[in-house]
Amino acid sequence: MPATSRLPAVAGRFYPRDAKTLLRDVRSYLGAPAPTLAALGCVVPHAGYIYSGHVAGAVFARLNLPRRCILMCPNHTGMGQPLAIMSRGAWETPLGSVPIDSALADALKQRFPLFTEDSEAHRAEHGAEVELPFLQARKPDISFVPIALGTGRYEVLEALGVAIAGVVRVQNEPLLVIASSDMNHYESDRVTRVKDSKAIERILALDPRGLFEVVTNEKISMCGFGPAVAMLTACKQLGGTQAELVKYATSGDVSGDLETVVGYAGIAVW
Repeated sequence: MPATSRLPAVAGRFYPRDAKTLLRDVRSYLGAPAPTLAALGCVVPHAGYIYSGHVAGAVFARLNLPRRCILMCPNHTGMGQPLAIMSRGAWETPLGSVPIDSALADALKQRFPLFTEDSEAHRAEHGAEVELPFLQARKPDISFVPIALGTGRYEVLEALGVAIAGVVRVQNEPLLVIASSDMNHYESDRVTRVKDSKAIERILALDPRGLFEVVTNEKISMCGFGPAVAMLTACKQLGGTQAELVKYATSGDVSGDLETVVGYAGIAVW
């Protein structure tokens, strides 16, 4: 299979295209060095940096980042397959190239045969791309496996989490499982905070089924609940027992518009 170089899809829109400006912004969101946590997984937002960069930065600053990670995001575009993985090549950002961890991707495909090798689902998708400059700034030699999820079926998401745990368990070094997700969309700040608190409560309880059920029953438009369910399942399988809400905000905190907001939660699991 030929290696694929994925070019940035949202540079200049969600984050700066200029490398110096981007690195300056990312470092400002990461803040001063602080004690870090050896996490198994995390939830980080993926909106434009002006809105959610400070939440994503707080999470990545909190973590002792390993050299390898699995990065799951929702499929916002509807393009490509619902369980899309890329296992060859690299992703480009203004800060350089991030290689795909082919050995890790192959192990995931072997343990979870429902994956489709599919670059189309990732081509215009921003959910994973916007996390990469944070990873590059914190860990320049990082490699990753990109996964875009376009399914909301709990049984599939649970099976994916079990498969991820099975692969991570046999590695000879730590890995981080990242779920890229914003929280509730396009309701008032008041409603969004209430809805988001219900979803966050289930994440902090390491309760993937509870998260799925509250998102469904309370009509919480959390775009990356699928990645979060799979991440939580994997972390529980790997012995995770704790979670921390590192930071929460809404777009209204920046825009001043409290009538129509998006929620952002940054959570670490270990």
